Order: sequence, then structure tokens, then C-alpha cells
Amino acid sequence: MNNFLAIDTASRHLTVLAVKGVKKVLKHLPDCAMRHSVILMDEIDSALNEANLAPEECDCFCAVTGPGSFTGIRIGIAAVKGFALGVNKPLLPVTSFDLIAYNVNSENFYTVIDAAHGYCYVCGYGADKKITLEPCYLSAEEVASLPYPLYGFEDLQFSNYTRLQAQECLYTAVRLNADKIGNEMRALYVRKSQAEEGRK
Repeated sequence: MNNFLAIDTASRHLTVLAVKGVKKVLKHLPDCAMRHSVILMDEIDSALNEANLAPEECDCFCAVTGPGSFTGIRIGIAAVKGFALGVNKPLLPVTSFDLIAYNVNSENFYTVIDAAHGYCYVCGYGADKKITLEPCYLSAEEVASLPYPLYGFEDLQFSNYTRLQAQECLYTAVRLNADKIGNEMRALYVRKSQAEEGRK
């Protein structure tokens, strides 16, 4: 996999990564959650042009599939599916958990994503990045009681928490998940949306 386009719209930030051989072009906007649908295509166009990468040259198209912002996840998946369909190329799904985990050089840890309202999405990893705790939805108190270190890319207040730089995580996560390339890409929803929970 030499050439690819990867995007992350699952969180408050926006990351677009265009890779052509050894050339990497990264676009990162740290706090734009309400503007993903407005600015995404311009950022993709800018990254592709700067990398001198045409969509038909891409070996695959990658999106971060969640958990995170329900709307943001759908925007990212729809965008890369459109590119993939247009040039008949495969897809590469990467979860928000993998985005973190594949940038942690240790064993036995948890990846943590802010789910708002005092809750977090959590996934546990052991040796060789094997999942030891399936994706779940935990209260902040439950997260604080977990026995191993916590990692994420948001400003979370846990004593054993390490914050990574989101814009630096996408490239490694894509490269190390290349075996997942295929024709399927689905959103990872660990819980129902507020709209769904509010239905009677």
C-alpha cells in the first residue's frame, strides 16, 4: 500500500492524510466538529493536490469509523465510500480505538474516547494489540477504576492517562491496519445516539 487517502472526522478535530510513496501531506484542524461537512472536501482537495495524488492512484481509501461523533462518523464514511466507488478501489476502516492503540508502545492498556456527559468509550488491549476488553460505554468513575494505563487524544482528567497527538496517530494506524483492506466499511457505534435513546 503505497498511495492512500485517509480521513478522521469522528471527533472534534478533522485530519486528512494524503500519502503518495514517501510523500505525506497532513491537514489537521483541531476544533471544528460543527464544520466537518463544510470544510472536509476542500481539505481533501488541498491534500491531494499538494501530494500530487489523483484518486485513481490510491490503493485504498480510509476513514476512522468511530466511536465518536455520530454525524462526523457518517460524514467521513460517506466521503471515502464515494471516492472508492468512483475509482473502483477498496476501503480501509480504522476505529478510533485503533487510532490510539497502534501508537502506544506497551502492553495491557485502555484506549479512551470522551462520550460526553461523564461517560467514555473504552477498549482494552494486551500483547500484540489483541483486544482484552471489548468496546464499551463506561462512566468516568468506572474508567478511573480500571487497572491499567489509559491513552487517548483528548483532554481527559484521569490520573493514569496519557494524551497523544491526534494528528500524529493516523498514519501509523493506517499502515498497521493494512490487512483490513476490503470492500466493507461500517460505523462503530458503542451506544445508541441521543435521538434513538429518546424514542419511545
